Amino acid sequence: MGTFEDNPGGPPTTKIPMSAWKVLAVLSSLATMVMYAETMLIPALPDLINEFSVPYSISSWILSAYLIPGAVMTPIAGKLSDIYGKKKVLLVIMAIYALGIAMAGFAENIYLLFVSRAIQGIGISMFVIAFSIIRDQFPRDKISIGQGIISSMFASGAVLGLLMGGFIVSNFGWRATFLSAVPITIVLFTTIWRFNYNAKPASDKVKPYVLGTVDIKGAITLAMFVTSFLMALTLVETGQGFNLDNMGFFLTIGAVSLIVFIFIERRSNEPLVDLHLFVHKVILPANLIIMVVGFSMFLVFQTIPVLVRNPMPLGFGGDATTVSYIQLPFAMVLLVFGPTSGLIVSKLGSIKPIIMGTAITAAGFFGLLAFHQDWLAVTVNLAVLSTGLSMTNVGAMNVTILATPSEFTGMSLGMTNLLRILGSSVGPALAGVYMQTFQSTVQVAGTIMVFPSMLAYSMIFLTAMMLSIFSIVLAFYLKRRLAKMSIPNLST
Repeated sequence: MGTFEDNPGGPPTTKIPMSAWKVLAVLSSLATMVMYAETMLIPALPDLINEFSVPYSISSWILSAYLIPGAVMTPIAGKLSDIYGKKKVLLVIMAIYALGIAMAGFAENIYLLFVSRAIQGIGISMFVIAFSIIRDQFPRDKISIGQGIISSMFASGAVLGLLMGGFIVSNFGWRATFLSAVPITIVLFTTIWRFNYNAKPASDKVKPYVLGTVDIKGAITLAMFVTSFLMALTLVETGQGFNLDNMGFFLTIGAVSLIVFIFIERRSNEPLVDLHLFVHKVILPANLIIMVVGFSMFLVFQTIPVLVRNPMPLGFGGDATTVSYIQLPFAMVLLVFGPTSGLIVSKLGSIKPIIMGTAITAAGFFGLLAFHQDWLAVTVNLAVLSTGLSMTNVGAMNVTILATPSEFTGMSLGMTNLLRILGSSVGPALAGVYMQTFQSTVQVAGTIMVFPSMLAYSMIFLTAMMLSIFSIVLAFYLKRRLAKMSIPNLST
């Protein structure tokens, strides 16, 4: 499955052309925009729960409804970009994302909000195209630098979103967070539409028959599998006891959908997920590590706002602005370590940063497990956590990209981002289940009210810590696998 090249510690072999830097600047702006829009909403999650009177387990769909379409569309977008051209497909996806952002700003009920979030989720697939373009533009031994910078721009968007989100939510309401992103989206769409770069041409093997060249059946069955699994997870505990009949129904639908999906992919000439590529002994463990990174990120996004805004002693009794300040170090460290991790990978190779990153991530979740009753300890451990996640993500992405033959770039990156988004969708859903299952009462203004207990947060952070330990095991397995394959400089 191709060759795996890395040059840790060696002298630079190529220079990055100025045209590549210009492309990177434009594409990085997309990351800033999307993360800005997403993190501005995070401080408002408790407001949405209260306004629409939804349980915590259902509230996770505010994030999951955004992520599931992204999971399904990501490999499709990668395939379409290989066939019809990256810029053209990127612009179409951006237009759909802008529509979803605008709709969410006018949502008057939870169902319209879910639909709007689902439309926005299609926009996640733009990033598989962005990373593919970076691979086209950057020298092979400098790809990790481009990845790191894009990752840092995600973080810069998170910083901006958290800084402004609390203020906007407190003064103008949660709908204003969406509406403020609309003009930014329009400006970026226009910029990319007018921007020219030396792109690799679209494949000339496949011509106009879109439905014949994109695995629509695979996409439908994959969406059914993911949605059914998350619905079953949501129904684990609704606050009224276990709903075993509905859980069984959705688990059955999910299992059947998964079997049908695998059957379709094995028989398809143009599969949504190349199963041979999926089970590659280097790519699979790297992708599973990336999936845990996505799980961890969105678990934090779902959990911390509720912990901060719920009344004492079941929370910190803060407001939307407090949520922003407590989570700000998480985003700030990502901003610093995004490009730094790319440079570390370019010097040390991919494996050492992955091992260090997964260990630091586990330490961060252990700190949250042990000290989540104190807001300062939460802030510090979020910073530790983001350090580990950043290093892990860039190293694992570098493994995946360099292990993939160039002709399969779109499909491979689509598959990688699919797994990342699947992890991201499970994270908030699992957190919501714990928060709905383990609850306590507290008196607020003379009224007895129910909120997640401290045990709920302990279970959330314990689960995340165990998955982080699993990532450490995967990292060492990956190191041994690369050593057996005699891949230079990566097992040291």
